[in-house]
Amino acid sequence: VKLEEALKSGKLSDLTWDLFNTAKQYGFSDQQFARFYNSTELLVRAQRERVGVKPWVKQIDTMAAEYPAKTNYLYVTYNGQEHDVDFNDHGTMVLGCGPYHIGSSVEFDWCAVSCIRTL
Repeated sequence: VKLEEALKSGKLSDLTWDLFNTAKQYGFSDQQFARFYNSTELLVRAQRERVGVKPWVKQIDTMAAEYPAKTNYLYVTYNGQEHDVDFNDHGTMVLGCGPYHIGSSVEFDWCAVSCIRTL
Protein backbone atom coordinates (compact mmCIF):
# COMPACT_ATOMS: atom_id res chain seq x y z
CA VAL A 1 0.00 0.00 0.00
CA LYS A 2 2.82 2.41 0.85
CA LEU A 3 4.61 1.65 -2.40
CA GLU A 4 1.45 2.19 -4.43
CA GLU A 5 0.85 5.51 -2.66
CA ALA A 6 4.44 6.57 -3.39
CA LEU A 7 3.96 5.69 -7.05
CA LYS A 8 0.69 7.59 -7.33
CA SER A 9 2.06 10.69 -5.63
CA GLY A 10 4.24 11.79 -8.55
CA LYS A 11 4.36 11.84 -12.33
CA LEU A 12 5.53 9.14 -14.70
CA SER A 13 8.43 11.30 -15.86
CA ASP A 14 9.60 11.67 -12.24
CA LEU A 15 10.03 7.93 -11.57
CA THR A 16 13.58 7.06 -10.52
CA TRP A 17 15.41 3.79 -11.10
CA ASP A 18 15.02 2.86 -7.40
CA LEU A 19 11.27 3.37 -7.24
CA PHE A 20 10.60 1.81 -10.66
CA ASN A 21 12.80 -1.22 -9.97
CA THR A 22 11.32 -1.80 -6.51
CA ALA A 23 7.79 -1.65 -7.90
CA LYS A 24 8.68 -4.09 -10.70
CA GLN A 25 10.25 -6.46 -8.14
CA TYR A 26 6.98 -6.37 -6.19
CA GLY A 27 5.12 -7.34 -9.35
CA PHE A 28 3.63 -4.06 -10.58
CA SER A 29 2.93 -4.30 -14.32
CA ASP A 30 3.43 -1.60 -16.92
CA GLN A 31 -0.35 -1.64 -17.32
CA GLN A 32 -0.78 -0.74 -13.64
CA PHE A 33 1.70 2.11 -14.03
CA ALA A 34 -0.28 3.32 -17.04
CA ARG A 35 -3.46 3.43 -14.95
CA PHE A 36 -1.70 5.28 -12.11
CA TYR A 37 -0.47 8.00 -14.46
CA ASN A 38 -3.37 8.04 -16.97
CA SER A 39 -0.89 6.98 -19.63
CA THR A 40 -0.24 4.04 -21.96
CA GLU A 41 1.83 0.90 -21.54
CA LEU A 42 4.10 2.01 -24.38
CA LEU A 43 4.91 5.32 -22.66
CA VAL A 44 5.50 3.52 -19.36
CA ARG A 45 7.83 1.05 -21.06
CA ALA A 46 9.73 3.91 -22.71
CA GLN A 47 10.19 5.62 -19.34
CA ARG A 48 11.20 2.33 -17.67
CA GLU A 49 13.84 1.74 -20.35
CA ARG A 50 14.97 5.38 -20.16
CA VAL A 51 15.82 4.99 -16.47
CA GLY A 52 17.44 1.59 -17.13
CA VAL A 53 15.00 -0.84 -15.49
CA LYS A 54 15.03 -4.05 -17.54
CA PRO A 55 14.22 -7.66 -16.66
CA TRP A 56 16.79 -10.44 -16.35
CA VAL A 57 16.44 -13.73 -18.27
CA LYS A 58 16.73 -16.75 -15.99
CA GLN A 59 16.64 -20.52 -16.57
CA ILE A 60 14.44 -22.99 -14.74
CA ASP A 61 16.72 -25.47 -13.00
CA THR A 62 15.23 -28.78 -14.10
CA MET A 63 17.92 -30.78 -12.26
CA ALA A 64 17.22 -29.35 -8.77
CA ALA A 65 20.86 -28.20 -8.57
CA GLU A 66 22.10 -31.81 -8.49
CA TYR A 67 23.82 -31.46 -11.86
CA PRO A 68 24.47 -28.51 -14.16
CA ALA A 69 21.29 -27.98 -16.19
CA LYS A 70 21.28 -26.53 -19.69
CA THR A 71 17.56 -26.22 -20.25
CA ASN A 72 15.62 -24.13 -22.70
CA TYR A 73 12.94 -23.22 -20.15
CA LEU A 74 13.42 -19.52 -19.54
CA TYR A 75 11.58 -16.79 -17.67
CA VAL A 76 12.10 -13.08 -17.05
CA THR A 77 12.26 -11.43 -13.66
CA TYR A 78 13.19 -8.10 -12.14
CA ASN A 79 14.62 -9.97 -9.14
CA GLY A 80 18.00 -10.77 -10.64
CA GLN A 81 21.44 -9.32 -11.18
CA GLU A 82 22.56 -11.06 -14.38
CA HIS A 83 21.22 -13.13 -17.28
CA ASP A 84 21.55 -16.92 -17.08
CA VAL A 85 21.99 -17.21 -20.86
CA ASP A 86 24.02 -15.48 -23.56
CA PHE A 87 22.23 -13.86 -26.46
CA ASN A 88 24.78 -14.57 -29.19
CA ASP A 89 22.62 -17.07 -31.10
CA HIS A 90 20.43 -15.59 -33.83
CA GLY A 91 18.01 -18.53 -34.06
CA THR A 92 14.28 -18.79 -33.54
CA MET A 93 12.69 -18.25 -30.15
CA VAL A 94 9.27 -19.65 -29.26
CA LEU A 95 7.63 -17.76 -26.42
CA GLY A 96 5.09 -19.27 -24.04
CA CYS A 97 2.88 -17.45 -21.60
CA GLY A 98 0.94 -18.16 -18.47
CA PRO A 99 1.90 -20.02 -15.32
CA TYR A 100 4.48 -22.78 -15.42
CA HIS A 101 3.86 -25.64 -13.04
CA ILE A 102 4.60 -29.32 -12.72
CA GLY A 103 2.63 -31.26 -15.30
CA SER A 104 2.39 -28.44 -17.83
CA SER A 105 5.58 -29.23 -19.73
CA VAL A 106 3.97 -31.81 -22.03
CA GLU A 107 1.38 -29.32 -23.25
CA PHE A 108 3.98 -26.57 -23.64
CA ASP A 109 6.38 -28.89 -25.48
CA TRP A 110 3.61 -29.96 -27.87
CA CYS A 111 2.72 -26.32 -28.58
CA ALA A 112 6.36 -25.38 -29.09
CA VAL A 113 7.10 -28.31 -31.39
CA SER A 114 3.96 -27.62 -33.44
CA CYS A 115 4.96 -23.97 -33.78
CA ILE A 116 8.51 -24.80 -34.87
CA ARG A 117 7.29 -27.35 -37.43
CA THR A 118 5.01 -24.68 -38.87
CA LEU A 119 7.90 -22.22 -39.15
